[in-house]
Amino acid sequence: MPKETAVYTHGHHASVLRSHQWRTAANSAAYLVGELRPGMEVLDVGCGPGTITADLAELVAPGRVTGVDAAEDVLSRARATAEARGLDTVRFAVADVHALDFPDDSFDVVHAHQVLQHVGDPVGALREMRRVCRPGGIVAARDSDYQAFTWFPEVPGLDAWQRVYRQVARASGGEPDAGRRLLSWARQAGFADVTASADAWCFADEESRAWWSGLWAERTTESDYARLAVEGGHASAEDLASFAEAWRAWGRAEDAWFMVPHGEILCRV
Repeated sequence: MPKETAVYTHGHHASVLRSHQWRTAANSAAYLVGELRPGMEVLDVGCGPGTITADLAELVAPGRVTGVDAAEDVLSRARATAEARGLDTVRFAVADVHALDFPDDSFDVVHAHQVLQHVGDPVGALREMRRVCRPGGIVAARDSDYQAFTWFPEVPGLDAWQRVYRQVARASGGEPDAGRRLLSWARQAGFADVTASADAWCFADEESRAWWSGLWAERTTESDYARLAVEGGHASAEDLASFAEAWRAWGRAEDAWFMVPHGEILCRV
């Protein structure tokens, strides 16, 4: 893989995919939806299992949407998502955001959700996204900001989980606090017309607390993140088990609340 490509911290464990498959244009790309028009051609970078991609396809139909991801294995799920929804205007391919295999000026919109935090050269990635975007088009990106994650109650162990996660993500070549940096990265990439915003996911009812705490407890001990944490010397297996129990303890609290903030950018080409 190109040297600019960082190691994807999470991998595609079932606990990770449960989170990715929950994502929709409504809960993860609302800042972009108002810019979409029927007939547009869209590139969805880092599409994962394709749930956002499918929503974008419905919003721009009869325009075409191309979903790309660095991992071939997850694209089978994306194709299944599109097929189950009867979408024939979507295609999927393996691609590296640092070197997209498309001509200049190929798309009206180039979108990336939770991608730039995981790449080795986010500024270069934005330049490449701009290259394949037509004049008058939009490059859109949204990323979370791990240091700004906020929760209640203050369960012992979650602070340590947050610290270790950020260490592992940076050791893998990414930037876990990407949300706050998107505007700066866009400016460095040469965009002059940038609208920056922020939004958040909030998990505060019984069902969403159980879902969020459960998938993170499992991800902390079973996903690629767990392997990278141990192999990199950031935490022991026992540490990770204690973090997972902290997640479960948080999820059992009747007044538990968790906020995941995101930075967003709409860059006009």
